Amino acid sequence: MKRTAPPKKQLSPLVRAIKLAGSEAKLGKLTGFSQVAIHRAKHRGRASAEMAVAIERALEGAVSRAELRPDLFEVAA
Repeated sequence: MKRTAPPKKQLSPLVRAIKLAGSEAKLGKLTGFSQVAIHRAKHRGRASAEMAVAIERALEGAVSRAELRPDLFEVAA
């Protein structure tokens, strides 16, 4: 029987944003939030609306505010 690799776990939008920026500290610097605020949002599983907008701007749309906060922002059509 051939073994297959387990499916890759999909990263949350905030974790993807951190990876794109390079670290929590770098994302914080890009967005104007502290590393601690980014870390807390990651572990809470939710960015504030203000943080979501700042991340979208800092990463030039690579991670959208709608991905980060689908409860507040609509996906652009």
